Amino acid sequence: MLDEPTAMLDPDNAASVRASVEEVVRARGLTTVVVEHRLGPWVDFADRLVVLDRTGRVVADGDPDCVLRERGEALAAQGIWVPGCPDPQPRGIPAATFGPGRLGANVVALDAAGVTVERAVRRLDGSVRRTVAVDDQWFQARAGQVHALVGPSGSGKSTLLLALAGLLDHEGGPVRVHPELAPHGSREPTAWSSVELARALAWVPQWASATIVARTVLDEAMTTSRAVGLVESESLARATLLLDALGLSHLRSADPRHLSGGEQRRLAMAAAVVHQPSVLLADEATVGQDRLTWAAVMGVVEALRDAGSAVVLTTHDDAVVARADRVTPVTRPTQPPQPPAPRRPLVARCGPLSLFAAAGLAIPAGVVSPHWRTSVVVLAVELALSVLGLWAPGSGPAPPGRLRAVAVRLAPGLLAAGSVAWSTWLLGTRDLALAATGGLRVLIIVLPSAVLIQHVDADALGDHLAQRLRLPPRPVVALAAALQRIHIFGDLWSEIGRARRIRGVGATLRSPKSVLSELAALTVGILVRSLQSAAELAVAMDARGFASAQRRSWAQPAPWRRADTLLVVAALLPLAVALRG
Repeated sequence: MLDEPTAMLDPDNAASVRASVEEVVRARGLTTVVVEHRLGPWVDFADRLVVLDRTGRVVADGDPDCVLRERGEALAAQGIWVPGCPDPQPRGIPAATFGPGRLGANVVALDAAGVTVERAVRRLDGSVRRTVAVDDQWFQARAGQVHALVGPSGSGKSTLLLALAGLLDHEGGPVRVHPELAPHGSREPTAWSSVELARALAWVPQWASATIVARTVLDEAMTTSRAVGLVESESLARATLLLDALGLSHLRSADPRHLSGGEQRRLAMAAAVVHQPSVLLADEATVGQDRLTWAAVMGVVEALRDAGSAVVLTTHDDAVVARADRVTPVTRPTQPPQPPAPRRPLVARCGPLSLFAAAGLAIPAGVVSPHWRTSVVVLAVELALSVLGLWAPGSGPAPPGRLRAVAVRLAPGLLAAGSVAWSTWLLGTRDLALAATGGLRVLIIVLPSAVLIQHVDADALGDHLAQRLRLPPRPVVALAAALQRIHIFGDLWSEIGRARRIRGVGATLRSPKSVLSELAALTVGILVRSLQSAAELAVAMDARGFASAQRRSWAQPAPWRRADTLLVVAALLPLAVALRG
């Protein structure tokens, strides 16, 4: 079952995916269901074509060639992308929807000079993998023009759009807006406040769910206009008109998170233009649309352009490119050579079960330690073992950031130890020895975890829990997948923060209330995204047979090595010292 499998891909990569699907399906005799708006690439592959109308009713069913030959024109009129039919014309919206723009025709509204963006991904071993996402890109967006950014998937178009929107730090030359749009004389969007940024620029992301900040469709469309202080009645009239043009008026009271992907993209477009920004930056705005909704989206785009705004679209859509006033190709940057892999610390050579066991043995060591003097000795033993475990013998560069990573993870433990010591002294007999004993016990418990847990690989943990401990596959894989997602919380935090900033509802550092509101909104946003991800993961696991399969195979072995035994034995030493004390 394939749900628009090539919607986000350039034509070459889409053809490669389609060829791979056909090869596997033919070789194995698989029944395949493909959901698509654009029939062209799949017509020769399909044996049967089933067409649904907007109510979900079957309006055509049969051999693809017969259906298209007999009903092609009628299906195109319903919004189906029928092969051979001319591209639709953008649907016009009333000329008075947008007022006159702030800049004259063809004036450079936004320009980038030699922009470079590097991405850094931290590996489990502490090393950093650096890639160049955008390399020395020069670009100008002019008022009253639609500018298309084209190029293969992975060429950096979306990243460039983020840099142009002032939502991503970059190297190289500056990104500047026209002085007429610049508040306080500063022309670089990265230096602006959230409201200042929203007044001039708007961003429609590739994944439209990323920008949702309100509880209803109408409030979502009105968010930015309210944030920048526009007249409510005028903004409401424009929002109502745009929602109607984009086929969303009947959903104005719905929760935007419950819309389909195509509906969310159209809502993101409406929300981005209600306040009539001078520059619109839209990432794959027409993806997932049928002919009718495509015409509606492009109608809004061209109406905004005709009102004098600069519009920048990233796209793989030939119909969009054909209507653009200017086209800039973006090529995939040449990547710098990667440095050699660093040496691995001794503890990184152990399996996840021994790492957890060694960290867990610190708990009884801390509990049974009878006095602060004994606790100091136990802590000294743990420190010595930690230094030994972080030692990385062998050839190659030293692993970076070992001590810094431990310090970051140990900081909450130090705070907890100080809190326990203080409360014990304050609420007890104000005995310093008793307070020191309580604080040191906490440190004994948390130090090994700060050293060891960072080296646990989530996939390896799943393999070991299933193969060594014989735990059921479903909860094991769910746990491994959940742990993997913890690593992307930082990315989610940044993504939601960008959306709030460009919508005008980001935090103002001078206002503690605004900062607290931002933290609350980001936390709730991550919680919602996590729940959505959990639901998707459950469906994906069931689709892979986890609900019914009695036996499963595992891709990687899960050996218990000599290093694992040595680690557990070493972890028993602090417990032995505590018991002897």
